[in-house]
Amino acid sequence: MSTPPPTRLTAAVVGVGHLGRHHVRLMAANPDVRFLGAFDTDASRLEAVTGEHGAPVLGSLEAAAEADVVVVATPTVSHREVAGFLLERDCHVLVEKPIAASVDEAVELVELARSRGRVLAVGHVEYHNPAVQAALGLAEGVRYLEAQRLSPFTARSVDVDVILDLMIHDLQITLAVAGDAVPEIRAVGVPVLTDKVDLCHAWIEFGSGLVANLTASRVSGERVRKLRLFARDSYFSVDYAGQTVNGARLVRTPEGTQIAPRPVPIKSREPLAAEHEAFLAACRGEEAPIVDGVTATRALDAAVRIREQVDSRPLA
Repeated sequence: MSTPPPTRLTAAVVGVGHLGRHHVRLMAANPDVRFLGAFDTDASRLEAVTGEHGAPVLGSLEAAAEADVVVVATPTVSHREVAGFLLERDCHVLVEKPIAASVDEAVELVELARSRGRVLAVGHVEYHNPAVQAALGLAEGVRYLEAQRLSPFTARSVDVDVILDLMIHDLQITLAVAGDAVPEIRAVGVPVLTDKVDLCHAWIEFGSGLVANLTASRVSGERVRKLRLFARDSYFSVDYAGQTVNGARLVRTPEGTQIAPRPVPIKSREPLAAEHEAFLAACRGEEAPIVDGVTATRALDAAVRIREQVDSRPLA
């Protein structure tokens, strides 16, 4: 006797700005969900995005709450209110990063999801980059991590500083590598084109001995997305955008020691699609590599500590 196929989850998207429109694109095309539609307070933008992808228009946040799973891609300052509203109505929620505007709000969302028995995932999309997953799967005993995330200036995401906009991606990955708490942070940063920090450099030391050296800028002349992992006998250089990993390892033979290439095969895939797949699997009760609310709160806490370090160094 054949097993009946599982009931498809219903889905909705709240917020159809720069990232939200991509969530709509993927949900509308996903055969594993029944897409109820999208909601945004900007009616003209909502009409444009839903029209482009043949998706239904939802007239309110309450309508979105009728879905089993909801993606929240609204401005950070509204994450606590919007994601909290949906969790209270027993929706599983994928909220864009950072999880909330403050650690206290993030903790509230985590506790709310726990009390309602709902999945709370956070959109740290770079963690789902296949090149990152390949490198993290091979890199053991990492001692030094270096990340560069540089972008030309755009008007997008200026509601938060570069730490919460860009660096937080690499903070989350750093914490995934370290696996322990952050005991010491040193950081410097400056505002350049906005009234918030646009350029930041952070040095983080962990109890395990791992040192992380992170740089983020949104006033760069070029776009750079690099991650380098140095272990005792191996090295991996990840190109986030190109989804490639250059690996090398130390080979010891009776004739001596040499550095040899270490090929790392990558199956290229859109990271956001992989993030959706993991989120939906978790909502079905399956084991899945989501970035959960607890993990995202730790990344936010590290980001706040970096900002405090920057703020404690007054400009001359």
